[in-house]
Amino acid sequence: MIPVIALVGRPNVGKSTLFNQLTRSRDALVADLPGLTRDRQYGIGRAGGFPYMVVDTGGLSGEEETMDAAMARQTRQAIAEADLVLLMVDARAGLTALDESIARGLRSEGVRALVVANKTDGLDIDSATAEFHALGLGPILPIAAVHGRGVTVLMQRVRDELDLQQAEPGGEGPVPAEEAEALDRWPGIRVAVIGRPNAGKSTLINRLLGAERVLATPIAGTTRDSIFIPFTRDGQDYTLIDTAGVRRRARVHDTVEKFSVIKTLKAIEAAHVVIMVLDAQSGIADQDAHLLGLALEAGRALVLAVNKWDGLEPDSREMVRRDLERRLGFLRFARLRLISALHGTNVGHLLEDVREAWASAFAELSTPQLSRLLESAVAEHQPPLVGHRRIKLRYAHQGGQNPPVIVIHGNQTEALPASYKRFLENFFRKHLGLVGTPLRLEFRTGRNPFAGRRNVLTERQRRKRKRMLRHVKKR
Repeated sequence: MIPVIALVGRPNVGKSTLFNQLTRSRDALVADLPGLTRDRQYGIGRAGGFPYMVVDTGGLSGEEETMDAAMARQTRQAIAEADLVLLMVDARAGLTALDESIARGLRSEGVRALVVANKTDGLDIDSATAEFHALGLGPILPIAAVHGRGVTVLMQRVRDELDLQQAEPGGEGPVPAEEAEALDRWPGIRVAVIGRPNAGKSTLINRLLGAERVLATPIAGTTRDSIFIPFTRDGQDYTLIDTAGVRRRARVHDTVEKFSVIKTLKAIEAAHVVIMVLDAQSGIADQDAHLLGLALEAGRALVLAVNKWDGLEPDSREMVRRDLERRLGFLRFARLRLISALHGTNVGHLLEDVREAWASAFAELSTPQLSRLLESAVAEHQPPLVGHRRIKLRYAHQGGQNPPVIVIHGNQTEALPASYKRFLENFFRKHLGLVGTPLRLEFRTGRNPFAGRRNVLTERQRRKRKRMLRHVKKR
Protein backbone atom coordinates (compact mmCIF):
# COMPACT_ATOMS: atom_id res chain seq x y z
CA MET A 1 0.00 0.00 0.00
CA ILE A 2 1.30 3.46 -0.85
CA PRO A 3 1.36 6.05 1.98
CA VAL A 4 -1.51 8.50 2.39
CA ILE A 5 -0.72 12.14 3.21
CA ALA A 6 -3.54 14.46 4.33
CA LEU A 7 -3.36 18.25 4.00
CA VAL A 8 -5.28 20.03 6.76
CA GLY A 9 -5.51 23.55 8.11
CA ARG A 10 -7.77 26.54 8.35
CA PRO A 11 -9.29 28.09 5.20
CA ASN A 12 -7.14 29.78 2.56
CA VAL A 13 -3.70 28.65 3.74
CA GLY A 14 -2.83 27.05 0.36
CA LYS A 15 -3.77 23.37 0.77
CA SER A 16 -5.17 23.02 -2.74
CA THR A 17 -2.18 24.82 -4.25
CA LEU A 18 0.18 22.37 -2.55
CA PHE A 19 -2.07 19.47 -3.63
CA ASN A 20 -1.69 20.53 -7.27
CA GLN A 21 2.09 20.88 -6.83
CA LEU A 22 2.42 17.40 -5.32
CA THR A 23 0.26 15.72 -7.97
CA ARG A 24 1.52 17.91 -10.85
CA SER A 25 -2.09 18.50 -11.82
CA ARG A 26 -4.87 21.06 -11.69
CA ASP A 27 -7.32 18.65 -10.12
CA ALA A 28 -8.07 20.93 -7.17
CA LEU A 29 -9.77 24.28 -7.68
CA VAL A 30 -7.59 27.17 -6.52
CA ALA A 31 -8.73 30.75 -5.89
CA ASP A 32 -8.19 33.52 -3.36
CA LEU A 33 -11.40 32.56 -1.62
CA PRO A 34 -11.71 30.92 1.82
CA GLY A 35 -13.68 27.68 1.95
CA LEU A 36 -13.32 26.83 -1.73
CA THR A 37 -12.50 23.15 -1.10
CA ARG A 38 -15.30 21.21 0.60
CA ASP A 39 -14.98 17.50 -0.22
CA ARG A 40 -11.97 15.22 0.11
CA GLN A 41 -9.93 15.24 -3.10
CA TYR A 42 -7.46 12.43 -3.77
CA GLY A 43 -4.42 12.47 -6.05
CA ILE A 44 -1.28 10.42 -6.70
CA GLY A 45 2.25 11.72 -7.10
CA ARG A 46 5.87 10.72 -6.58
CA ALA A 47 8.72 12.21 -4.63
CA GLY A 48 12.29 10.91 -4.58
CA GLY A 49 11.18 7.75 -6.39
CA PHE A 50 8.36 6.69 -4.07
CA PRO A 51 4.66 7.03 -4.92
CA TYR A 52 2.18 8.48 -2.46
CA MET A 53 -1.47 9.45 -2.25
CA VAL A 54 -2.28 12.98 -1.13
CA VAL A 55 -5.67 14.11 0.20
CA ASP A 56 -6.85 17.71 -0.07
CA THR A 57 -9.43 18.75 2.54
CA GLY A 58 -11.72 21.65 3.30
CA GLY A 59 -10.56 24.40 5.63
CA LEU A 60 -11.43 23.98 9.31
CA SER A 61 -13.21 27.11 10.51
CA GLY A 62 -14.22 26.02 14.00
CA GLU A 63 -17.88 26.87 13.23
CA GLU A 64 -20.65 24.34 13.68
CA GLU A 65 -23.02 25.51 10.96
CA THR A 66 -24.41 22.96 8.47
CA MET A 67 -21.73 23.40 5.80
CA ASP A 68 -18.77 23.82 8.16
CA ALA A 69 -19.78 20.85 10.28
CA ALA A 70 -20.05 18.64 7.20
CA MET A 71 -16.67 19.85 5.94
CA ALA A 72 -15.13 19.13 9.34
CA ARG A 73 -16.44 15.55 9.20
CA GLN A 74 -14.81 15.14 5.80
CA THR A 75 -11.49 16.43 7.17
CA ARG A 76 -11.64 14.15 10.23
CA GLN A 77 -12.18 11.19 7.93
CA ALA A 78 -9.12 12.18 5.87
CA ILE A 79 -7.03 12.42 9.07
CA ALA A 80 -8.20 8.95 10.11
CA GLU A 81 -7.14 7.51 6.72
CA ALA A 82 -3.74 9.22 6.63
CA ASP A 83 -0.32 7.86 7.52
CA LEU A 84 0.94 11.43 7.93
CA VAL A 85 -0.83 14.78 8.30
CA LEU A 86 0.63 18.03 6.99
CA LEU A 87 -0.79 20.90 9.06
CA MET A 88 -0.56 23.96 6.84
CA VAL A 89 -0.31 27.47 8.27
CA ASP A 90 -0.02 30.91 6.69
CA ALA A 91 3.38 32.48 7.41
CA ARG A 92 2.15 35.93 6.35
CA ALA A 93 -0.89 35.88 8.64
CA GLY A 94 1.05 34.44 11.58
CA LEU A 95 -0.12 32.06 14.28
CA THR A 96 -3.88 32.12 14.96
CA ALA A 97 -6.10 30.64 17.64
CA LEU A 98 -7.58 28.32 15.02
CA ASP A 99 -4.11 26.99 14.13
CA GLU A 100 -3.56 26.23 17.81
CA SER A 101 -6.95 24.53 18.10
CA ILE A 102 -6.27 22.26 15.11
CA ALA A 103 -2.78 21.36 16.39
CA ARG A 104 -4.22 20.64 19.84
CA GLY A 105 -6.71 18.23 18.30
CA LEU A 106 -3.99 16.45 16.33
CA ARG A 107 -1.81 16.09 19.44
CA SER A 108 -4.68 14.78 21.58
CA GLU A 109 -5.50 12.10 19.01
CA GLY A 110 -1.85 11.06 18.68
CA VAL A 111 -1.75 11.86 14.96
CA ARG A 112 1.65 11.90 13.31
CA ALA A 113 1.92 15.41 11.82
CA LEU A 114 4.31 17.99 10.40
CA VAL A 115 3.80 21.78 10.32
CA VAL A 116 4.15 23.37 6.88
CA ALA A 117 4.44 27.17 6.81
CA ASN A 118 3.21 28.39 3.41
CA LYS A 119 3.54 31.77 1.68
CA THR A 120 7.11 32.38 2.91
CA ASP A 121 8.31 33.91 -0.37
CA GLY A 122 9.90 37.32 0.30
CA LEU A 123 9.95 36.81 4.08
CA ASP A 124 12.76 36.21 6.56
CA ILE A 125 12.18 32.47 7.15
CA ASP A 126 13.41 32.32 10.77
CA SER A 127 11.37 35.31 11.87
CA ALA A 128 8.23 34.26 9.97
CA THR A 129 8.17 30.70 11.30
CA ALA A 130 9.42 31.18 14.88
CA GLU A 131 5.99 31.55 16.52
CA PHE A 132 4.68 28.29 14.95
CA HIS A 133 6.98 26.25 17.20
CA ALA A 134 4.34 26.87 19.88
CA LEU A 135 2.14 24.32 18.09
CA GLY A 136 4.31 21.57 19.58
CA LEU A 137 4.53 19.45 16.41
CA GLY A 138 8.25 19.61 15.76
CA PRO A 139 10.29 21.57 13.17
CA ILE A 140 8.55 24.02 10.84
CA LEU A 141 8.92 23.34 7.11
CA PRO A 142 8.77 26.59 5.06
CA ILE A 143 7.45 26.51 1.49
CA ALA A 144 5.96 28.76 -1.18
CA ALA A 145 3.42 26.38 -2.72
CA VAL A 146 2.39 28.68 -5.55
CA HIS A 147 6.00 28.71 -6.89
CA GLY A 148 6.96 25.20 -5.72
CA ARG A 149 9.78 26.49 -3.49
CA GLY A 150 10.67 24.22 -0.60
CA VAL A 151 8.40 21.39 -1.80
CA THR A 152 11.34 19.09 -2.59
CA VAL A 153 12.77 19.52 0.92
CA LEU A 154 9.28 18.99 2.37
CA MET A 155 8.82 15.67 0.57
CA GLN A 156 12.30 14.50 1.60
CA ARG A 157 11.25 15.09 5.19
CA VAL A 158 7.97 13.23 4.53
CA ARG A 159 9.92 10.27 3.17
CA ASP A 160 12.18 10.24 6.22
CA GLU A 161 9.20 10.56 8.56
CA LEU A 162 7.47 7.58 6.96
CA ASP A 163 10.76 5.65 6.75
CA LEU A 164 10.30 4.99 3.03
CA GLN A 165 13.20 3.72 0.95
CA GLN A 166 13.92 5.36 -2.39
CA ALA A 167 12.65 2.94 -5.01
CA GLU A 168 14.45 4.38 -7.99
CA PRO A 169 16.47 7.48 -8.90
CA GLY A 170 14.61 10.52 -10.07
CA GLY A 171 13.18 13.79 -8.94
CA GLU A 172 9.69 14.73 -7.99
CA GLY A 173 6.78 14.48 -10.33
CA PRO A 174 3.56 12.71 -11.09
CA VAL A 175 3.34 8.93 -11.30
CA PRO A 176 3.85 7.92 -14.96
CA ALA A 177 0.73 6.77 -16.81
CA GLU A 178 1.66 3.09 -16.74
CA GLU A 179 2.56 3.30 -13.03
CA ALA A 180 -0.67 5.10 -12.21
CA GLU A 181 -2.55 2.35 -14.02
CA ALA A 182 -0.69 -0.27 -12.00
CA LEU A 183 -1.76 1.55 -8.84
CA ASP A 184 -5.37 1.44 -10.04
CA ARG A 185 -5.72 5.16 -9.72
CA TRP A 186 -9.22 5.29 -11.17
CA PRO A 187 -10.16 1.64 -11.60
CA GLY A 188 -13.06 -0.02 -13.36
CA ILE A 189 -16.02 1.77 -14.90
CA ARG A 190 -15.80 5.56 -14.49
CA VAL A 191 -19.26 6.98 -13.78
CA ALA A 192 -19.86 10.75 -13.77
CA VAL A 193 -22.96 11.93 -11.89
CA ILE A 194 -24.20 15.20 -13.40
CA GLY A 195 -27.22 17.47 -13.11
CA ARG A 196 -28.45 20.87 -12.06
CA PRO A 197 -27.65 22.26 -8.59
CA ASN A 198 -29.53 20.58 -5.73
CA ALA A 199 -30.82 17.72 -7.91
CA GLY A 200 -29.44 15.21 -5.38
CA LYS A 201 -26.15 14.12 -7.00
CA SER A 202 -24.08 13.97 -3.81
CA THR A 203 -26.91 12.30 -1.90
CA LEU A 204 -27.09 9.66 -4.63
CA ILE A 205 -23.34 9.02 -4.48
CA ASN A 206 -23.42 8.65 -0.70
CA ARG A 207 -26.36 6.22 -1.05
CA LEU A 208 -24.47 4.13 -3.63
CA LEU A 209 -21.40 4.04 -1.39
CA GLY A 210 -23.33 3.45 1.81
CA ALA A 211 -21.35 6.20 3.57
CA GLU A 212 -21.09 10.00 3.78
CA ARG A 213 -18.22 10.30 1.34
CA VAL A 214 -19.15 13.70 -0.15
CA LEU A 215 -20.96 16.70 1.26
CA ALA A 216 -24.71 16.62 0.75
CA THR A 217 -26.74 19.57 2.09
CA PRO A 218 -29.98 21.33 1.08
CA ILE A 219 -27.85 24.28 -0.07
CA ALA A 220 -27.60 24.50 -3.86
CA GLY A 221 -24.00 24.51 -5.10
CA THR A 222 -22.53 22.54 -2.17
CA THR A 223 -20.24 20.60 -4.51
CA ARG A 224 -17.68 22.79 -6.27
CA ASP A 225 -15.08 20.36 -7.55
CA SER A 226 -15.13 17.02 -9.37
CA ILE A 227 -14.42 14.28 -6.82
CA PHE A 228 -13.20 10.83 -7.99
CA ILE A 229 -14.22 7.99 -5.66
CA PRO A 230 -13.14 4.37 -6.38
CA PHE A 231 -15.21 1.51 -4.92
CA THR A 232 -16.15 -2.10 -5.63
CA ARG A 233 -19.62 -3.67 -5.79
CA ASP A 234 -20.36 -7.34 -6.56
CA GLY A 235 -16.82 -7.90 -7.83
CA GLN A 236 -16.96 -4.96 -10.27
CA ASP A 237 -14.68 -1.94 -9.81
CA TYR A 238 -16.14 1.53 -10.29
CA THR A 239 -14.97 5.12 -9.93
CA LEU A 240 -17.80 7.52 -9.13
CA ILE A 241 -17.25 11.16 -10.10
CA ASP A 242 -19.28 13.69 -8.14
CA THR A 243 -19.61 16.95 -10.06
CA ALA A 244 -20.75 20.50 -9.43
CA GLY A 245 -24.29 21.39 -10.47
CA VAL A 246 -24.47 23.28 -13.76
CA ARG A 247 -26.86 26.22 -14.12
CA ARG A 248 -27.76 28.20 -17.20
CA ARG A 249 -24.85 30.30 -18.45
CA ALA A 250 -26.77 33.54 -17.86
CA ARG A 251 -26.90 32.75 -14.12
CA VAL A 252 -23.22 31.89 -13.77
CA HIS A 253 -21.42 35.04 -12.65
CA ASP A 254 -19.00 33.80 -9.98
CA THR A 255 -15.52 32.91 -11.29
CA VAL A 256 -15.29 29.85 -9.04
CA GLU A 257 -18.60 28.55 -10.39
CA LYS A 258 -17.32 29.00 -13.95
CA PHE A 259 -14.31 26.84 -13.13
CA SER A 260 -16.63 24.31 -11.47
CA VAL A 261 -18.61 24.05 -14.71
CA ILE A 262 -15.38 23.45 -16.65
CA LYS A 263 -14.42 20.67 -14.23
CA THR A 264 -17.86 19.10 -14.73
CA LEU A 265 -17.42 19.10 -18.50
CA LYS A 266 -13.98 17.49 -18.08
CA ALA A 267 -15.53 14.88 -15.79
CA ILE A 268 -17.97 13.97 -18.57
CA GLU A 269 -15.04 13.52 -20.94
CA ALA A 270 -13.21 11.35 -18.39
CA ALA A 271 -16.23 9.10 -17.74
CA HIS A 272 -17.29 5.89 -19.44
CA VAL A 273 -20.93 6.27 -18.34
CA VAL A 274 -22.87 9.36 -17.24
CA ILE A 275 -25.74 9.24 -14.75
CA MET A 276 -27.93 12.27 -15.37
CA VAL A 277 -29.86 13.18 -12.20
CA LEU A 278 -33.16 14.96 -12.90
CA ASP A 279 -35.18 16.67 -10.16
CA ALA A 280 -38.77 15.40 -10.44
CA GLN A 281 -40.08 18.08 -8.08
CA SER A 282 -38.74 21.01 -10.10
CA GLY A 283 -39.55 19.46 -13.49
CA ILE A 284 -37.46 18.99 -16.62
CA ALA A 285 -35.68 22.24 -17.50
CA ASP A 286 -33.91 23.47 -20.61
CA GLN A 287 -30.62 23.15 -18.73
CA ASP A 288 -31.26 19.42 -18.26
CA ALA A 289 -31.62 18.97 -22.02
CA HIS A 290 -28.49 21.09 -22.57
CA LEU A 291 -26.44 18.94 -20.18
CA LEU A 292 -27.71 15.77 -21.83
CA GLY A 293 -26.70 17.22 -25.19
CA LEU A 294 -23.16 17.78 -23.91
CA ALA A 295 -22.98 14.16 -22.73
CA LEU A 296 -24.18 12.94 -26.13
CA GLU A 297 -21.70 15.17 -27.98
CA ALA A 298 -18.95 13.57 -25.89
CA GLY A 299 -20.33 10.16 -26.95
CA ARG A 300 -20.82 8.93 -23.41
CA ALA A 301 -23.12 6.09 -22.41
CA LEU A 302 -26.07 7.38 -20.42
CA VAL A 303 -28.40 6.43 -17.56
CA LEU A 304 -31.29 8.71 -16.54
CA ALA A 305 -32.18 8.94 -12.84
CA VAL A 306 -35.35 10.90 -11.98
CA ASN A 307 -34.80 11.79 -8.31
CA LYS A 308 -37.22 12.83 -5.51
CA TRP A 309 -39.93 10.72 -7.15
CA ASP A 310 -41.37 9.51 -3.82
CA GLY A 311 -42.38 13.06 -2.84
CA LEU A 312 -44.77 13.55 -5.78
CA GLU A 313 -48.53 13.21 -5.86
CA PRO A 314 -50.07 10.88 -8.50
CA ASP A 315 -51.16 13.80 -10.71
CA SER A 316 -47.67 15.33 -10.56
CA ARG A 317 -46.09 11.98 -11.44
CA GLU A 318 -48.23 11.69 -14.55
CA MET A 319 -47.31 15.23 -15.56
CA VAL A 320 -43.59 14.50 -15.12
CA ARG A 321 -43.93 11.31 -17.21
CA ARG A 322 -45.51 13.28 -20.05
CA ASP A 323 -42.79 15.92 -19.77
CA LEU A 324 -40.07 13.26 -19.94
CA GLU A 325 -41.60 11.74 -23.06
CA ARG A 326 -42.04 15.12 -24.73
CA ARG A 327 -38.66 16.66 -23.95
CA LEU A 328 -36.37 13.64 -23.76
CA GLY A 329 -37.85 11.48 -26.48
CA PHE A 330 -34.50 11.54 -28.31
CA LEU A 331 -33.02 9.46 -25.46
CA ARG A 332 -35.21 6.39 -25.76
CA PHE A 333 -32.08 4.25 -26.01
CA ALA A 334 -31.14 5.12 -22.37
CA ARG A 335 -32.49 3.36 -19.28
CA LEU A 336 -34.66 5.57 -17.07
CA ARG A 337 -35.05 4.97 -13.32
CA LEU A 338 -37.50 6.69 -10.97
CA ILE A 339 -35.55 6.91 -7.71
CA SER A 340 -35.28 8.48 -4.29
CA ALA A 341 -31.62 9.04 -3.43
CA LEU A 342 -32.57 10.07 0.09
CA HIS A 343 -34.50 6.87 0.89
CA GLY A 344 -32.75 4.51 -1.52
CA THR A 345 -35.77 3.63 -3.69
CA ASN A 346 -34.61 1.95 -6.95
CA VAL A 347 -31.03 3.18 -6.40
CA GLY A 348 -29.77 -0.41 -6.38
CA HIS A 349 -30.77 -0.85 -10.04
CA LEU A 350 -28.63 2.07 -11.25
CA LEU A 351 -25.36 0.12 -11.20
CA GLU A 352 -27.03 -2.66 -13.23
CA ASP A 353 -27.96 -0.02 -15.82
CA VAL A 354 -24.42 1.37 -15.71
CA ARG A 355 -22.90 -2.06 -16.41
CA GLU A 356 -25.35 -2.63 -19.28
CA ALA A 357 -24.58 0.76 -20.84
CA TRP A 358 -20.82 0.23 -20.41
CA ALA A 359 -20.99 -3.20 -22.09
CA SER A 360 -22.86 -1.68 -25.04
CA ALA A 361 -20.43 1.24 -25.32
CA PHE A 362 -17.43 -1.11 -25.49
CA ALA A 363 -19.07 -3.88 -27.55
CA GLU A 364 -16.77 -5.53 -30.11
CA LEU A 365 -18.56 -5.87 -33.46
CA SER A 366 -17.15 -8.05 -36.23
CA THR A 367 -17.05 -6.95 -39.86
CA PRO A 368 -18.99 -10.01 -41.17
CA GLN A 369 -21.72 -9.41 -38.59
CA LEU A 370 -22.06 -5.72 -39.45
CA SER A 371 -21.96 -6.37 -43.19
CA ARG A 372 -24.73 -8.99 -42.90
CA LEU A 373 -26.86 -6.56 -40.89
CA LEU A 374 -26.25 -3.86 -43.50
CA GLU A 375 -27.36 -6.25 -46.24
CA SER A 376 -30.52 -7.08 -44.26
CA ALA A 377 -31.27 -3.39 -43.68
CA VAL A 378 -30.90 -2.61 -47.40
CA ALA A 379 -33.13 -5.57 -48.30
CA GLU A 380 -35.79 -4.29 -45.89
CA HIS A 381 -35.58 -0.68 -47.04
CA GLN A 382 -33.63 0.31 -50.17
CA PRO A 383 -31.64 3.56 -50.21
CA PRO A 384 -33.17 6.27 -52.40
CA LEU A 385 -32.32 7.11 -56.02
CA VAL A 386 -30.00 10.02 -56.76
CA GLY A 387 -30.00 11.28 -60.34
CA HIS A 388 -31.60 8.03 -61.61
CA ARG A 389 -28.90 6.03 -59.85
CA ARG A 390 -29.55 4.12 -56.65
CA ILE A 391 -27.17 4.66 -53.73
CA LYS A 392 -25.29 1.44 -53.04
CA LEU A 393 -24.08 0.43 -49.56
CA ARG A 394 -21.51 -2.36 -49.85
CA TYR A 395 -20.12 -3.33 -46.44
CA ALA A 396 -19.63 -2.10 -42.84
CA HIS A 397 -17.02 -2.44 -40.11
CA GLN A 398 -16.42 -1.09 -36.61
CA GLY A 399 -14.55 2.19 -36.39
CA GLY A 400 -14.36 2.80 -32.63
CA GLN A 401 -15.80 2.28 -29.15
CA ASN A 402 -17.33 4.47 -26.45
CA PRO A 403 -19.39 5.30 -28.39
CA PRO A 404 -19.56 2.46 -30.92
CA VAL A 405 -18.77 3.72 -34.42
CA ILE A 406 -19.92 1.81 -37.51
CA VAL A 407 -18.24 2.77 -40.79
CA ILE A 408 -20.37 2.07 -43.88
CA HIS A 409 -18.79 2.00 -47.34
CA GLY A 410 -20.65 2.57 -50.58
CA ASN A 411 -21.15 5.01 -53.43
CA GLN A 412 -22.86 8.41 -53.28
CA THR A 413 -23.10 8.04 -49.49
CA GLU A 414 -22.86 11.81 -49.09
CA ALA A 415 -26.32 12.02 -50.70
CA LEU A 416 -28.00 9.76 -48.09
CA PRO A 417 -30.89 11.65 -46.45
CA ALA A 418 -31.01 12.04 -42.67
CA SER A 419 -34.17 9.92 -42.47
CA TYR A 420 -32.39 6.92 -44.01
CA LYS A 421 -29.42 7.38 -41.66
CA ARG A 422 -31.82 7.30 -38.71
CA PHE A 423 -33.37 4.11 -40.11
CA LEU A 424 -29.93 2.48 -40.28
CA GLU A 425 -29.03 3.64 -36.76
CA ASN A 426 -32.24 2.21 -35.30
CA PHE A 427 -31.81 -1.01 -37.29
CA PHE A 428 -28.26 -1.58 -36.04
CA ARG A 429 -29.16 -0.61 -32.46
CA LYS A 430 -32.10 -3.03 -32.39
CA HIS A 431 -30.31 -6.03 -33.88
CA LEU A 432 -27.07 -5.49 -31.93
CA GLY A 433 -28.93 -5.00 -28.63
CA LEU A 434 -27.16 -1.72 -27.81
CA VAL A 435 -28.70 -0.07 -24.74
CA GLY A 436 -27.69 3.15 -23.05
CA THR A 437 -25.03 4.28 -25.51
CA PRO A 438 -25.08 6.64 -28.49
CA LEU A 439 -24.30 4.99 -31.83
CA ARG A 440 -22.41 6.86 -34.52
CA LEU A 441 -22.50 5.98 -38.22
CA GLU A 442 -19.79 7.17 -40.60
CA PHE A 443 -20.32 6.94 -44.35
CA ARG A 444 -17.49 6.71 -46.84
CA THR A 445 -17.69 6.80 -50.61
CA GLY A 446 -15.02 4.65 -52.21
CA ARG A 447 -13.11 5.64 -55.34
CA ASN A 448 -14.53 4.12 -58.52
CA PRO A 449 -11.88 1.59 -59.64
CA PHE A 450 -12.95 2.00 -63.29
CA ALA A 451 -12.78 5.80 -63.23
CA GLY A 452 -10.37 6.99 -65.97
CA ARG A 453 -9.64 3.46 -67.15
CA ARG A 454 -10.90 4.15 -70.70
CA ASN A 455 -8.31 6.88 -71.20
CA VAL A 456 -5.55 4.63 -69.90
CA LEU A 457 -6.48 1.84 -72.31
CA THR A 458 -6.71 4.28 -75.22
CA GLU A 459 -3.21 5.56 -74.46
CA ARG A 460 -1.86 2.02 -74.37
CA GLN A 461 -3.53 1.21 -77.66
CA ARG A 462 -2.07 4.37 -79.21
CA ARG A 463 1.47 3.44 -78.16
CA LYS A 464 0.97 -0.10 -79.44
CA ARG A 465 -0.19 1.19 -82.85
CA LYS A 466 2.88 3.42 -83.08
CA ARG A 467 5.17 0.45 -82.43
CA MET A 468 3.38 -1.61 -85.04
CA LEU A 469 3.63 1.19 -87.63
CA ARG A 470 7.36 1.59 -87.01
CA HIS A 471 7.82 -2.16 -87.44
CA VAL A 472 5.88 -2.15 -90.73
CA LYS A 473 7.93 0.77 -92.10
CA LYS A 474 11.19 -1.01 -91.33
CA ARG A 475 10.05 -4.04 -93.27
